[in-house]
Amino acid sequence: MPRISLRLCFAVLCIALSGAAQNNQSRSSGDWLTWGGDEHRAGWAKSEAILSKENVSRLGIQWIAQLDTVPKFEVLSTLTAPIVIEGVTTPQGLKDIVFVIGSNDTVNAIDAESGAILWKRNFPNNLKPPASATYLCPNTQNATPVIDKETGIIYLNTSDGKLRGLSVSNGEDRMPATDFLTPFARNWSLNLVDGVIYTPVARGCGNAVSNFAAMDIRNPAHPQVHYFTGTGRPAGAWGRGGMIRGPKGMYAQTADGPYDPAAGKFGNTVLALNPRDLRLIDSFTPANFGALNEKDLDLGSASPIIFPFQKWNLLATSSKEAVIHILDANALGGADHHTPLHQSRWGNDIASKTSKGLWGSMATWEDGQGQRWLLLPMWGPPSKNAPAFQYSYGPAEEGSVMAFRLTVENEKPSLVPVWMSRDMHVPDVPAVANGVVFVLSTGENTLQGGYFPPEVRAKPYSHAIFYALDAANGNELYSSGDQIPSFAHFAGLAISKGRIYFCTWDAKVYSFGLKAAS
Repeated sequence: MPRISLRLCFAVLCIALSGAAQNNQSRSSGDWLTWGGDEHRAGWAKSEAILSKENVSRLGIQWIAQLDTVPKFEVLSTLTAPIVIEGVTTPQGLKDIVFVIGSNDTVNAIDAESGAILWKRNFPNNLKPPASATYLCPNTQNATPVIDKETGIIYLNTSDGKLRGLSVSNGEDRMPATDFLTPFARNWSLNLVDGVIYTPVARGCGNAVSNFAAMDIRNPAHPQVHYFTGTGRPAGAWGRGGMIRGPKGMYAQTADGPYDPAAGKFGNTVLALNPRDLRLIDSFTPANFGALNEKDLDLGSASPIIFPFQKWNLLATSSKEAVIHILDANALGGADHHTPLHQSRWGNDIASKTSKGLWGSMATWEDGQGQRWLLLPMWGPPSKNAPAFQYSYGPAEEGSVMAFRLTVENEKPSLVPVWMSRDMHVPDVPAVANGVVFVLSTGENTLQGGYFPPEVRAKPYSHAIFYALDAANGNELYSSGDQIPSFAHFAGLAISKGRIYFCTWDAKVYSFGLKAAS
């Protein structure tokens, strides 16, 4: 009997040590493999341990990489948001690599330490687009790529509609270029879940019908499926997060368009689709979907995020309307598909369709006390009817980051407004690490519409400013001031091993990190 006990104890100890080793490995990981950092688009660098509230005042530019993609007025997203993989064996040695894709279909692999280009590949598209480029349909590559860490492959869509898989080490082809989307379609950030690549197509660019697309990359035949959210251009999902993993499958939210479930039309709707076959499982459509269509305040301007909170798996979403909806990800909208667990409005009192509300995504994290937080990058001032924040830092007419703590009220999730940041011109999607919120005030010009010539819309309002804020109260811990001369549009942050990466319109990639203590 004692021998059996010793063996059991030894086995338990081995399992515990193995688990501890895995946890330590996870905590030390510097990977940011997809838009938003993970399959749920949380924007939370859970394992970051170098940056902290105590030292981010020492942030500074570590390097700037000038890439050769030529900025164009109708292509405001010159480069995709960066993604990062650590510990890659390359011809130059062991490297952490930052990847960005240019609007000219060029893949850039950048040394995370020095900013030097390790390798790059260009995939010229010789097809003729059906229409001239505009800011709505630039006829370019648009989607942030995704990395499969296990196989060492980066997957990307090029403007010819093909899905490509390249070695992260040297850029060599690791899968045949495979037709996936309509050429010149406007799709958004790729997601990789259980061997399947997902992306949404919106806006009708390239004469594509709005749809969600999936391809099985582990099957040599690369079978694919498409779920059409409408019958033409309307009802596409163009939030930058694309399709997001949740408890029932893949989730996304659509833009303006007809709402007729019996006819398979789902404008202004959050959809849950079965993995792989993209069969419709569930949906939520705000009760005022008609008004959203009429005023062009569509849900398509943003992507949802999904996270655990107490007994629920929650989905949080917003849009140009600046209403936050909190949904049960396992039962979107309840029995009638129109009833959220919580909703509240926080901005865009004037119902602007171009320059107010949420454009991108929110972010979420848990603090050291296990409290769940939600971050909303608001364009424009807060709603005059919204509850007051506990901490605020003066008028925020141009925009701000709003921070909420989740709580339970009347047995349902609710939001407590904790802080609203200083004024920022068009803040982009924030990211969180170790008690610090990082955000880029983009400085972009939000004028939109066909009656604005592209050179007007592309003329920046000012320039980008990079901020670090205290995640507990929104206090400013760092500002880059005038160090960034250009602006950003539809950008995105990546955090890895004490550094923050982002891109600007002039085809520059920035790396911010800690300067040596004086």
